[in-house]
Parts: sequence; C-alpha cells; structure tokens
Amino acid sequence: MNADDERFLKTTKEVLVKFIEMGTVSPSNFDEKFRSIYRTIKDTVLSARLADFEIASAREEEPQER
Repeated sequence: MNADDERFLKTTKEVLVKFIEMGTVSPSNFDEKFRSIYRTIKDTVLSARLADFEIASAREEEPQER
C-alpha cells in the first residue's frame, strides 16, 4: 500500500466517523457507504492531479515568448 492509499483510507475513516455520529451510517450499510466514500475521495484527488498534470503539460508545450 502506498502513501496515497493510506491517506485515502484515513480521510475515508474521518468522513465515516462523522456520518456514524450523525446516524447516517449504520452496521447494515457500512460496507456500501465505505466503498462509495473511498471511491469518491480517491477519484476526486486523482482527477485533480490529472487536471494539474494536463495544465503543466500544456504550459511546457507553449512556445516561450522572448
């Protein structure tokens, strides 16, 4: 497991704890909610990184003005 996966898991845990405290997550729906929250967090972070990468790549391809 890499460092990013650990961060995703920790963040998911924090979100789930809040939902449990609010009563929106219970033992009967924990698995479904955990997977959904984990995927959402991971997809969001990876999408943001991809967008940053695409912006950086576009800047590198632009001709330098002098």
